[in-house]
Parts: sequence; structure tokens; C-alpha cells
Amino acid sequence: MAQIPTKAQILDWISENPTQTAKRDIAKAFGIKGAQRIDLKKLLKELEDEGHLEKRKKTYRDPDRLPPVSVLEVLEPDADGDLYAKPMEWHGEGREPRVLMVTRQSDAALGAGDRILARLQQVREEGHDYEARLIRKIGATPKKIVGIYKKASEGGRIAPIDKGSDSEWRVAADATGGAQDGELVEAEQIGPRGRMGAPRARITLRIGDPSEPRAVSLIAIHQHGIPDDFPPEVLAEADRMKPAGLKGRTDLRDLPLVTIDPADARDHDDAVYAAPDDDPKNEGGHILWVAIADVAHYVTTGSALDREARQRGNSSYFPDRVVPMLPDRLSGDLCSLHEGVPRTCLAVRMVLDAEGTKKSHKFVRGLMRSPASLTYQQAQAAFDGEPDEATEPLLDDVIKPLYEAYFALRSARGRRQPLELDLPERRISLSEDGTVESVNFVDRLDAHRMIEEFMVLANVAAAETLIAKKTPLLFRVHEEPPQDKLDSLRDTAEAAGLTLAKGQVLKTAHLNQLLLQAAGSDEAELINLSTLRAMTQAYYSPKNFGHFGLALQNYAHFTSPIRRYSDLIVHRALISAHGWGDDGLTEGDLEALEQTATHISETERRSMVAERDTTDRYLAAYLSDRVGAEFTGRISGIAKFGVFVKLDETGADGLVPIRNLGREYFHFDRDEGTLMGADTGTVIGLGQRVRVKLIEAAPVTGGIAFDLLELEDREMPQGGGRGSSRRRPGTAPSRGKGKPPKRKLARARKKDAKVRKTRERRAK
Repeated sequence: MAQIPTKAQILDWISENPTQTAKRDIAKAFGIKGAQRIDLKKLLKELEDEGHLEKRKKTYRDPDRLPPVSVLEVLEPDADGDLYAKPMEWHGEGREPRVLMVTRQSDAALGAGDRILARLQQVREEGHDYEARLIRKIGATPKKIVGIYKKASEGGRIAPIDKGSDSEWRVAADATGGAQDGELVEAEQIGPRGRMGAPRARITLRIGDPSEPRAVSLIAIHQHGIPDDFPPEVLAEADRMKPAGLKGRTDLRDLPLVTIDPADARDHDDAVYAAPDDDPKNEGGHILWVAIADVAHYVTTGSALDREARQRGNSSYFPDRVVPMLPDRLSGDLCSLHEGVPRTCLAVRMVLDAEGTKKSHKFVRGLMRSPASLTYQQAQAAFDGEPDEATEPLLDDVIKPLYEAYFALRSARGRRQPLELDLPERRISLSEDGTVESVNFVDRLDAHRMIEEFMVLANVAAAETLIAKKTPLLFRVHEEPPQDKLDSLRDTAEAAGLTLAKGQVLKTAHLNQLLLQAAGSDEAELINLSTLRAMTQAYYSPKNFGHFGLALQNYAHFTSPIRRYSDLIVHRALISAHGWGDDGLTEGDLEALEQTATHISETERRSMVAERDTTDRYLAAYLSDRVGAEFTGRISGIAKFGVFVKLDETGADGLVPIRNLGREYFHFDRDEGTLMGADTGTVIGLGQRVRVKLIEAAPVTGGIAFDLLELEDREMPQGGGRGSSRRRPGTAPSRGKGKPPKRKLARARKKDAKVRKTRERRAK
């Protein structure tokens, strides 16, 4: 009789034989027959319950690996033209796998939105985890675009406003939807796209005049599918809401909890108060209160408000408007902690010692009344000795104790060593008609840092409480950077004459040492940007993997339920954990927790991209009347099609197409992240100082293009394109930061010779 395998042996078998994972395959592999099959079934069930295996019909698989045959959705090609796809079903931990499509000439044409059945092979390549080969197409979701309609004699064409697309769509005369020439429209693809010719489209929405300044954010909203109109039933439900009273709540109305927000804040969802701790056992300590709007009281699971909030996932913020997660009746009224009016809240009282370490905390469900709504500038000016009429009465008893608590927390932060990136934030100021008046970098005040530190501590307290009470929640997860990105960062640091610790478990303190080495030098911005690029993207998960960037093991979002659905889930979890009412987590919330985490992580990324695209368009509009002007900046990105430059003046990013780099061929070295001139050996890399000339700024697409004039104060050869390697008389070859290593130059010349031979052979 065969011996029953161990759990480890079963897992190893499934890992090595991903196509033979049915129970009968496993039984056959280990020679298990008869009554022993019952023991095997029990063992498989235990592995399933422990999360090591996932049962799919009659087979088992490792949930952290995709099955060898999977359903995928094809994504848009990336900047290099490579086609990727996303798995339609992923239940593993951590980030979703990246799947590269490997297509053959005989394959059907694939486009974004196509759903396919594909055979997968796991790989260990930089940039992707699997390679997929098409088995068959099984359907598609209609691809949509936003663009400018160009009327023709019969129908017309749509020019996409996406700067990553240059192909127009054809519109038949009966599919224009009444659109006028030059109008901004939304359209969807009709039928499959052939190998040749423009795709056919039907106009589904007329957005309006693209030249209107306030159309800029509308373009991003429609392009990325962000819902911006509330259904009537959602508005009606919000309008029926009434302010809550004190019943069942702790009375905090005498506690001077103040809100401190940007001057243009649309809502106020957090308030703070601090005082010295009078406990003689905690000499020099502080009591810190953080109160957050009680959105869960108004937005209950399964309601129309809840369904809409979950669909949106979060609010989206643009220079001229907000697309809120909740209707204004809630976000701007009942759930906003306005000055002088009673408002429901969830509050946490935290006890800090003199060094800023949190000794204890306690949550309450309360009713508060803020004595003042302050701006960051007001609070900072008051603390700096220039109080105004609103802050003068609050200075000694409210504002100064807040700063004292913050200084203690700042000391604790120094010991914790979260990642300290120095990346200036841009602020776009608009006139009343929506045109860009100025682009400035935002001053970071102690008031900003104070509120951020208070919110971080409250988020930690929420996570710790729910873990202690064994209540499910959504964690905010930020995983450690992958090794390949760390190696790239280390190479960048070494090229700049700096060092990043190697051969030990990476901590944020090591990265901070690198950032400190670069501080104040010409390489500071390069190192900060490179460090940021090395980081993974944060996401939401019901499983706790810690927050690397903040150097925290337990972290959840609790402080912004007006604008983030994740925080609303955490509020419901706290309500359930404390038994504060029947508006806490429901079975429906718990069953959908993993799906909710995935969905709101995606909506967060959607908003980030839309907000970034809007900023790009506003910056292009701001620069559009300065075409021909020269600017200084730094190289912020390298690709095989050109060089990205970030301007010093505005922080705008633009592209120097590779054809505008000089009179020679430039070879792209993906490993080194450089472009190298085949003849002169000119090396173009991240962080180099440049002078550029603006040659294009397109407000509709957000595209900005430059000519490269100088690299590290050396003049670049201009004109003539890439077809010639001649330099202008009297100019020396530019070698960027020093002469490149001989092996790089030899490799570049070898590639160049190969290209020339290929061209000669084709010419014959």
C-alpha cells in the first residue's frame, strides 16, 4: 500500500505539473488507491482551507499562480508597442501578474478589450511574469475613445485625443449621432478591427467644444470612464438624509476639534485636538484626538448610495472640479465637519509619551462641533507669531498644543525612518474662465506635515484595533521594491558617485541614507525620481503585508471616508468590532471584501491617471503660446523612441523624439537605461542637465515636444535627422557625463555595423 504524501509533496507535485492537478492525477502520481483516496481528499481539503490550494471544478491549483490555460483581457499596447493582457480571474496574494502576449503572424488581430483563451508559460523576465499564446478569441468589450470629430462628405473621422494614439477612426454617415465638425465626442468601436484600415466607430456622446478651457478635465473624465453624474435614485436617497443626534454617542461637542485643510478644500472630513497629558506617570506626554466624519451612519451597505460609492471607489480631483464619491448633500454638508454645527464622527483618543511613541488609544462614536475651520497657512502663521482674528483665541489652548504633539511625533518618525522622498508638488492656478494663470510649486509647511502625521497615527490605531478584535478589514499595502528595480536604482546611484547598501535586508532607512547623500547636489532630483520609480504601487487587500514606504507593519485607511470607499469599510469594521449599531460590516461586505479591494485599487489608479493626464493638458495649454522658446530641465526618462525631459520652470514633462537628438543613430540600452550615439559615443542618461526648445504643445492631447539643444552644457548637433552622422564644423562630440566605457562604445558600434549591413543587403 502506497504511503499518503505530505502536504509539501502535494504542493511540489502541483507546482511541477500544472496541467495534471485533478484529484485522480494526484492519486495516480502517488499510487493511491481504494480507501486511501478518502485520506487524500481530506488532505486536499485542508490545503484548500489553509489557502495553499484553490479548487476549480475537479482540479486544484496554487492560488498564487495562474492556471496554464486562462481567460485574459487584452490591454492597450505599451509605449514600446508590446501587447499585454490581464487575467480575468486572479485570487493570489500581492500584485496581479503581468502577462505578455506572444503573437504569431497567423493569429487573429488582437485589440484592447478582446477576451481570449490563452496558454500561459511562467517566466522570470524583467517586466512580466507570464507569456501567453492565443488559443482563440472568445469575445470583446466594445473599445471606446474620446476624440475630435472631423466631418466629411459621408460621415467623417475621429482623431483620438490620447497622445499615445495616432490612428483615426472611421464614422459612417448614420453613426455620427448628430456631431458637428470639430466637436469633442465619445465613440465605441463597431465590429472587429481588420489588419488594414482604420477601425469603424459609432459616436455615442457629444461632449462639446474642445477649445473651452473647462473641457480639459471633462476629456479625462470621459476618456477614463469616471462616473460624473449621480443617478436620480442616489440623489434622492441623499436628499432624504437628516442630521443625526446624540443618542448612542459620546458627547465631544466641548472638545475644541479644529479642521485644518487647503484653502480650496471642498470638504472637511478630519478634525484634531491635542493637550498635555496630566498623568504624572507620563511626564511630558500628550493626548491627541483625531475625529473623522461618520459616513457609515448615512451610507449603509446595499443602499443606492453605497452601490454608487463602491462603483466610484474614490473621489477624483482636478484643478477646476471634483468628481466626488458621494453627492454634495453628504460630502459638502452632513458628512463635512463644518465650523459651529454638530456633526457625527468616529474619534480616536491617543496617548503619546514625550518621545512621540503611542502608549495607548481608544475609539469612540461621537458627536462633535468644531470651533473653527482653518487653512494650513492660517495655522502656520499663527504658530509663527502672526495670528489672525480666527486663530488668536485658539493660539495657546489649541494651536500650540497641536504643534507640540507633532514635534514629539516627528521625533518618533525619525526613529521609524519612513521613506523621505523630496518631490515638489505642482499647483495649477486657473482664472475664472478656466485658463491657466500660473504653475507654481507648493510650499510644504509644518502644518501640512503635522496633519499628515496625525492621520498616519490614527490609521495605525484603526488597523491595530481591528487586528486585536479579529475583525476583517481592508489594509493599505505597500510591498517592498522588487530586486530588479533595486539593482537598477543601485546602478543609477553608483553612476552618480553614491552608494546604496547591498547584501542585507532592505529598509527605508537605507534608501533615506541614499537620498541624504544626494541632497543639495545636482543628482538630488534624479535620485529621488529613481527611488520613486523603484517602489511598487500601493493597493488595498484584506490580507496584511505591511506598508514598506511608511515603515509600518499595520496600516489601514481610516481618515477619509468622504472620498475613499476603503475608509468607509474600515469605519464599518470599527462599528461592528465595538458593537455600536447595526450599520457596521454585513455578510455582503465580508463576502465581497477581496473583490472590493481589487476594484477600489483599480479605481484609485484610474483617478491617478486621469488627474495626471489633466495636469499634462493644462501644462500644454499654458505653454502653447511659447512655442520656439528655450527652457532648462533634466532628463526624466529614456525610451527607444526618445528622451523625456522635465522642465525646471513648470515641472512639465515633454518628449524629445529620437529623430531630434542629433545627426547620428542612437542605440537604446534597456539594461543601462541609456541612449548611445553610434558615431560620437554620446551617452544620454537619466538626470542629465539639458537645454531644449519647445516645438509643440498640444492642449487637446497634452503632448509636449522639444528639440534637444544642449546636453550637460555641451551643444548637440542640430538638423539633418538620424540619417547622417556628420557634425557641424567646429563642434565637439557631446559625451554627456564623461566618456563612456570602451565596451559600451564597442557594443554600440557593433550594433550600428549590423544595421548598416542589413540595409545594404536589402538594397541589393
